[in-house]
Amino acid sequence: MTETVLLVGGGGREHAIARALADDCDLYACASNRNPGIVSLAESVETLDENDPDAVVAYAEEVGADLAVVGPESPLAAGVVDALEDAGIYAFGPKQAEARIETDKQFQREFMAEHDIPGTPWFETFDDAGDAASYVEELGEEGEDAAVKPAGLTGGKGVRVTGDQVTHAEAADYVRESGHDEWVVEERLVGEEFTIQAFVANGQVRTTPAVQDHKRAYEGDEGPNTGGMGSYSDVDLTLPFMTQADYDAAVDVIEATVDALGGYRGVLYGQFMLTDAGPKVVEFNARFGDPEAMNTLPVLETPFLDVLTAARDGNSLPELSFSGEATVCKYAVPEGYPTDPEAGAEVTLDEESVGEALLFYASVDAREDGVYTTTSRSFAVVGRGDSIAAAEEQAESALSGLGEGFRVRHDVGKPDLVQRRIDHMDELR
Repeated sequence: MTETVLLVGGGGREHAIARALADDCDLYACASNRNPGIVSLAESVETLDENDPDAVVAYAEEVGADLAVVGPESPLAAGVVDALEDAGIYAFGPKQAEARIETDKQFQREFMAEHDIPGTPWFETFDDAGDAASYVEELGEEGEDAAVKPAGLTGGKGVRVTGDQVTHAEAADYVRESGHDEWVVEERLVGEEFTIQAFVANGQVRTTPAVQDHKRAYEGDEGPNTGGMGSYSDVDLTLPFMTQADYDAAVDVIEATVDALGGYRGVLYGQFMLTDAGPKVVEFNARFGDPEAMNTLPVLETPFLDVLTAARDGNSLPELSFSGEATVCKYAVPEGYPTDPEAGAEVTLDEESVGEALLFYASVDAREDGVYTTTSRSFAVVGRGDSIAAAEEQAESALSGLGEGFRVRHDVGKPDLVQRRIDHMDELR
């Protein structure tokens, strides 16, 4: 019997999920936007507020969904998984309470400390912006740098790191002026960031290759943070600047967190900083990363649907098999992104023009006469190859026909940038 799967969400991550599922099931999707890549893969796409549990459940029942996959964090925070379960539809994603591991950074850190999760940095939590700002200023007087985070969701753009992006005074001003009340101020971690995404269900954990995202807006890791300008993975589970022992230590952190959470299900994304003392946790996310899903799912040879049905049916999750290819993902964003983005440029690339690379639409405006940019990240191309360098060349070739009105971090996956990561870790160790 063919499974009927509902995908919730309409970004680049969800386009990658749709591509991983479409050949193996009857796929339906719902989101507040119409992603043309998902439209081309799904039986039907319903435009609705994906953060409205009642609306999502109504559409799931209308299409006769056997199970659902929730892509973004906002529907998880809104309780969409809870509502689907109440309606008798299994959703691969954490319920609202478990999703707090991402949606509430105060809860995340206090939970990790309570359960002695390895890799937990020092931290302080605050329920008053004035108190948090004063603490940041005190750290400045002591010469101690820190990461300063609003407790809630900020789309990957809310963190300020003293001694790196801002001064202590600038961070304190940011806290006072942000409008947020609840804050986490924690250890500034120095090293190289990487992500491991794990499929979790029925008490089991299946991990995927490590990925390194590039959050800074401009080449050379300059400029403000973004949702992610690009990312790369290698031919095996590790990255060039890390060892298998580093990877295994990070997996131990994920498994300890899953054990402490109890009945967690869905994707658990661990973002780590590889320090001279080993991996430490930057944060957890309760879903696939964007862009990291676009590195992981195209090289996953185990059918993603098999993971979903095993999770739903209470069976052992399948052992994961990967193609052994490296990947490089590069986002095209509108000129001026992220501070003053200019919408309305036409996307001239399509799935044919990118050649052997993959094209994933993110936030675009699909009109009758073409596809145009909005003010968010527009689309990503993913190259694959027998090395990071080969994958990067494929991604760059795919971008050769990019028209005006876009900006790309061309340095993502370039040999010199990867080597700088290796040299940095060698220095720290």
